[in-house]
Amino acid sequence: MSVIIDGSAGMTTNAGGSVNPSTTIDGINYSCRAWVNFNGTGTVAINSSGNVTSITDNSTGNYTVNFTTATSDANYSAVFTGRYSSGQVNQGIGIVSQTTSAVRVIMGTPSNNTVQDFDIVCAAIFR
Repeated sequence: MSVIIDGSAGMTTNAGGSVNPSTTIDGINYSCRAWVNFNGTGTVAINSSGNVTSITDNSTGNYTVNFTTATSDANYSAVFTGRYSSGQVNQGIGIVSQTTSAVRVIMGTPSNNTVQDFDIVCAAIFR
């Protein structure tokens, strides 16, 4: 069986034509470096995570995700999403700061122009 590596797409294709996703492109690993799902209301608590040591509740709707192992630099992509308990879907998420050991975010509802705690917050860090 022969394998064709398409570095631009990040996939490998075998001779039969099936596609296998790859986490490397041109030998560089682009996998998720850290991820977390946490409760952002009341006493903040991690539901599940990878490479996240803790969450800091800075104030209402303002959280810091602390990494277990630091990233090589602060030029990573931090992707956040969440669920506000009242079911509002017009959510605003803004990254306040990024360091090699943590990323800080503020979450709220732009339609009300308010910062709010979310009952579920999810983050993924890619580098």
